[in-house]
Amino acid sequence: MITDKIDKINKIIMKKINSILIKGFHCANLILIIFYVYPGSIFGYVLYKNPSIQLQITRDFLISSNHFYVFIILSIIGILAYHNTKKINFLINYLFLLSIIIELFHILIPFRSFELRDLFGNFMGVIVVVIIYKIKIRYEKNS
Repeated sequence: MITDKIDKINKIIMKKINSILIKGFHCANLILIIFYVYPGSIFGYVLYKNPSIQLQITRDFLISSNHFYVFIILSIIGILAYHNTKKINFLINYLFLLSIIIELFHILIPFRSFELRDLFGNFMGVIVVVIIYKIKIRYEKNS
């Protein structure tokens, strides 16, 4: 009887957390799109009054580290939000397509340019999270 109530409370809490994660993913997605299609750097404009200055979290090595970090964060939030749904495969495809489309838009946006290292940074951010997710799922199935 008490365990039934606890289970019911846990389900309500998990449903609320999942709802917050989904809303967080959509907000993060919107913010990412705004930052990526803005002509120049929003951070550079706010901090230095110069939109041509790009902030660099860490030095680049073969791929863009900033793009890598951003897509890791977006992918983690998305997978946490949708991991128990049938939409997970759609989400993974969406993240890959988003990384391509956003980078292609840089061809058209003033003060932006298409760079392969940015595209590879986007891809690697998604790939790292998806591989960890797939390993986790496989481990859970075998347990």
